[in-house]
Amino acid sequence: MATTIIRKPASFRLRADLLGILRQNAVRENRTLNNYVESVLLDYIFNEPNETTKGAIMEAMSGHNPNKVYDSVDEMFNDILNEE
Repeated sequence: MATTIIRKPASFRLRADLLGILRQNAVRENRTLNNYVESVLLDYIFNEPNETTKGAIMEAMSGHNPNKVYDSVDEMFNDILNEE
């Protein structure tokens, strides 16, 4: 069953650099600027993260990291390889 989606014209003032990035992304995905912007907005509005993801986001934003933080990849691999 087909559903008609009514679209209305709208005008927005955007920063020139932001508009340029939006155009580049639309071209890269072989889409019109209108289609690309609409899909980005729909994705932002309707895709809410699940509770696990929300918790991870809050943890990351809090600045508390219960995991060990490494200063280099070599330090991380040395730690992994020396675990028993």
